[in-house]
Amino acid sequence: MEHTELRLRRTQETDLELFFQFQLNEEANYLAAFTAKDSGNKEAYLEKYSKFLDDETKNMQTILVGDTIIGSISKFVMEGDAEITYWIDRNFWGKGIATAALKELLSIENTRPIFGRVAFDNFGSQRVLEKCGFVRIGEDSGFANARQAEIEEYIYKLI
Repeated sequence: MEHTELRLRRTQETDLELFFQFQLNEEANYLAAFTAKDSGNKEAYLEKYSKFLDDETKNMQTILVGDTIIGSISKFVMEGDAEITYWIDRNFWGKGIATAALKELLSIENTRPIFGRVAFDNFGSQRVLEKCGFVRIGEDSGFANARQAEIEEYIYKLI
């Protein structure tokens, strides 16, 4: 897959339907760990993310390769800190898409510092953050809905 075809565009409400489908994948949910309590509730998902589209503190982008939507990436603010999050369709894992998309987001989103959080065993996302210049600065623990257990997460920071 050519990364030159990768582009980001502002997320549209019609993208949310596909994003909902992506996050139903069990393996993806497990690795993301910190998901919604009821990630299978389509109505709640669409209602929540539709509200985010007009929130000026969020920078929600849709990841496309050619004309195909393959994921989402966003900057949001939590407890006063800018953070990033992304979700790639399971069919496109391992192709460098998340890294390319994060580099692209960081070129248009100038908020610094910016943080990323990742489950302790999500090695793919840890590598993505590190390839984009994020440095692991700490650990935290929290209840992971997708695992129904408290787990460790690593905190990364980009200055």
